[in-house]
Amino acid sequence: MNKKIVGIIGGIVVIAAGIALYTSANNKSSDSNTNTSSSSSSKVTGKVLSLGSTALQPLAEQVASSFQDKNPGVTVTVQGGGSGAGLSQVSDGSAQIGNSDVFAEEKEGIDASKLVDHKVAVVGIAPVVNSDVQISSLTKTQLRDIFTGKITNWKDVGGKDEKIVVINRATGSGTRAVFEKNILDGQNAVQATEQDSNGTVQKIVKTTPGAISYLAFAYLDSDGIKALNLSGVHPNKANVEDNSWPIWAYEHMYTKGTPTGATKAFLKYFTTKEVQKTIVPKLGYIGLTDMKVTRDSSGKVSDK
Repeated sequence: MNKKIVGIIGGIVVIAAGIALYTSANNKSSDSNTNTSSSSSSKVTGKVLSLGSTALQPLAEQVASSFQDKNPGVTVTVQGGGSGAGLSQVSDGSAQIGNSDVFAEEKEGIDASKLVDHKVAVVGIAPVVNSDVQISSLTKTQLRDIFTGKITNWKDVGGKDEKIVVINRATGSGTRAVFEKNILDGQNAVQATEQDSNGTVQKIVKTTPGAISYLAFAYLDSDGIKALNLSGVHPNKANVEDNSWPIWAYEHMYTKGTPTGATKAFLKYFTTKEVQKTIVPKLGYIGLTDMKVTRDSSGKVSDK
């Protein structure tokens, strides 16, 4: 009789233990699913359209690629079109980010008060010529006289007897606005061939004897073109940093109001050390923290 009771009690214990193990396993599975769901929901997801400045485009594309590798739930599309297009489309809500080489305050028809400025880098801009042009430096006055049509032959500035072919950027280009603000001193540019992007200008200058234009530093490393010095000053990073080279601008990424979600995360990534100290200089741009001066929307330069 005692043996039977002991057997019954033993069976009950085994059954109870099995129930306990089953319940524990289910609870762990439930916890695991909850944690997985929580982890997944905390990841950044969404789509970001960033368009405008072609001077900023190579950097924006590279940073977008790196950001997407780290955040596979986000799709960032980077397009050109010029600073004017970037500011217009972010203003009307067609894009999450408007890329611009100029302050929104400088662009006619844009209500800068509705936009938030996110400076992500500095771009240097240099005059460039076809490699057959036999000069290496111009003064600011000579450069201005070429782009206003007063000088039309390279022999007049120390080169060979060859017609100067001016290639300009289209109206609305931030690169053009920066160049003209720093070089033309309010004078009107000569009527010339106009192109929409740095990439197109680069191709035309390298295939057109006697051609001159201007490009962002990121486009200078190409066969068939050469950058000109300005009164002997080289267009390089160090000279931009202290304003010895005057043709430079901030690269702005504007949002309509305070950014959220994937847009906020993408812009925050731009400020990381990985981007500012690695990707930015690798592509020929200057990091914000490397600048020794600042410039406001009126063009006033101040020491940091």
